[in-house]
Amino acid sequence: MLIARVATGDGPRHGIVRGDLVLLVHGLTDLRPTGARVPFSPNTLLAPVRPGTIYGMAHNTGPADRMLPPQAFLKPGHGAIGPGDPIPVPRGIGPVVAEAELALVIGTAARHRTLDDALDVVLGYTAANDVTARAMQAQDSLWLAGKGFDGFTPLGPVIDTELPVEADIRLDLDGTPVSRSTTTALARGFAEIIVYLSSITTLQPGDVILTGAPGADAELRPGGQVSVSVAGLSLQNPVIAASEPVGLLEHYRKVLA
Repeated sequence: MLIARVATGDGPRHGIVRGDLVLLVHGLTDLRPTGARVPFSPNTLLAPVRPGTIYGMAHNTGPADRMLPPQAFLKPGHGAIGPGDPIPVPRGIGPVVAEAELALVIGTAARHRTLDDALDVVLGYTAANDVTARAMQAQDSLWLAGKGFDGFTPLGPVIDTELPVEADIRLDLDGTPVSRSTTTALARGFAEIIVYLSSITTLQPGDVILTGAPGADAELRPGGQVSVSVAGLSLQNPVIAASEPVGLLEHYRKVLA
């Protein structure tokens, strides 16, 4: 089942995709149809969820990372954008890169889950682009300055409730292939990630987990187009120059250089 979040005359609404229609539902946690329907159009697609919290798994690629303790970071939920939305690249912060990842969308509150029941709390998955300012990330051990800018978490285009055992992950920049990988390259699988995070805090419906980037990244420049594909879900976003100055961040970067 595919779940979309679409713009309607009554505001953003969730719905189930049925061919060229979206059958509107009561909400992300209540998928009963309301009886209303709207045409399915890429032009009305929004980020498929408005996350309360975005969790990201750090150092989660390959056998070497498996030897490290699990680590996670947070990104602002309001920094999520949808398919076709521009990624704003601030000036003066060094290289900004795209990372293609599978994102889990939580459907049920979860605390202290086990490997046996961890995946029961997952509503589905979507494609994600974990946009990162590398120089800022290096200067901030908590990674907020590297990953927390508005628009640095594109999600979409829809949520697929059929979570694949293995998912192809692709990253393309301006139509040119950059990376081809699969989720089997992740150091920790989906269930283990949920066990780890739910041992720390209660995962809430609508929360998003970025499971890690198993492939190479790509530097983003204004005027470009970046595409992330995860198990057939294709997320595309243009790249623009941010309209506002960085201000103090640019000052601090000069001081710390």
